[in-house]
Amino acid sequence: MESAITEIAGDRLRYRGYDVTRLAVSRSFEDVAELLWTGEFPPAHPAGAPSVGETREPRRLAPWRATPAAVAAGRAAQAALPAGTLPLERLQVIVPAMAATDPLRLHLDPPAVWAAERSIIAGMVDCLPSPAGTVPAGPAPAGAAPDQPIAERLWSRLCDRKPGPALRRALSAALVLLADHELAASTLAARAAASVRADPYAVVATGMGAMSGALHGGASLGAEALLAAADGPEDVPRVVGELLRRGEKVPGFGHFVYRAGDPRATLLLDLVRRAAPKSAQLAVAETVLAEVRRKSLPAPNIDLAIATMARVAGMIRGSGEAVFAVARTAGWIAHALEAYAGPGPLRPRAVYTGRAAQAVP
Repeated sequence: MESAITEIAGDRLRYRGYDVTRLAVSRSFEDVAELLWTGEFPPAHPAGAPSVGETREPRRLAPWRATPAAVAAGRAAQAALPAGTLPLERLQVIVPAMAATDPLRLHLDPPAVWAAERSIIAGMVDCLPSPAGTVPAGPAPAGAAPDQPIAERLWSRLCDRKPGPALRRALSAALVLLADHELAASTLAARAAASVRADPYAVVATGMGAMSGALHGGASLGAEALLAAADGPEDVPRVVGELLRRGEKVPGFGHFVYRAGDPRATLLLDLVRRAAPKSAQLAVAETVLAEVRRKSLPAPNIDLAIATMARVAGMIRGSGEAVFAVARTAGWIAHALEAYAGPGPLRPRAVYTGRAAQAVP
């Protein structure tokens, strides 16, 4: 399948020709989303382009804000969910609730899809409860700032600690690193939905359904559980050994695409190390990495890196999946735009392997 969005060549990942590890430390998630959708960055900030390591918010083509009706519906849909519902499960409820408030969601011209997607991502974040589990009632406050970066808004939904600049940059980088990954399973599912002209909300819901699998975006939850199971660095050999004794794989290691190591994990882990070098949770993760290397197991992947960031930051359980879903929504819509412009349904054929034709008795 041809696509002009993302290239994976060897162990390098590029969006529209730009190296993703460079984008992650030089551009905001919003900039990269616009790049994925339109092929161009949004208009430059009047003072010039941001330098490496700096996230400077440029002028926006439109605010990243859901309508008051969409936010009210998304928040109301949370009321029936039990305590302890994971963030990804909440997002899977929020998106269709918002869709019901958008009568023009089947308008599939690119500008309409871009506007819908900014609204969807903003609503996904703004409808999540606080880390304490409190869901605000009604629409977003009239004074809410739609220009606040998505990374900052998402942080406030996943963590009750105020982030330092370095950890905030790590979350922003994680969103960029996860924004797309060529034809991963969730993207293929989303693209198939778009090929039959499903609306952007349905495309995102389809992508989240596939992404939630334990062998895809859900893998970060397993990596979080691994890190949480160790009482400290000295307990890591026991935790890893018990996994292997049960015949289970160590979550967060190895990748179907990358053979020499996941470059996204390398960058994100390095950013977390710089942000919190003395963190006890980082010490656990480092010991896991050392133990896995000692056993000659595969290199860490992005799921381990997201889980490490979430544990070091003190985010709520399941935060890695939520970061993945919010980020990848940008990529799903980029692929949807290509599919909307295509000829029609994506319809693979099966190679039949069942019994030969039989006479009806």
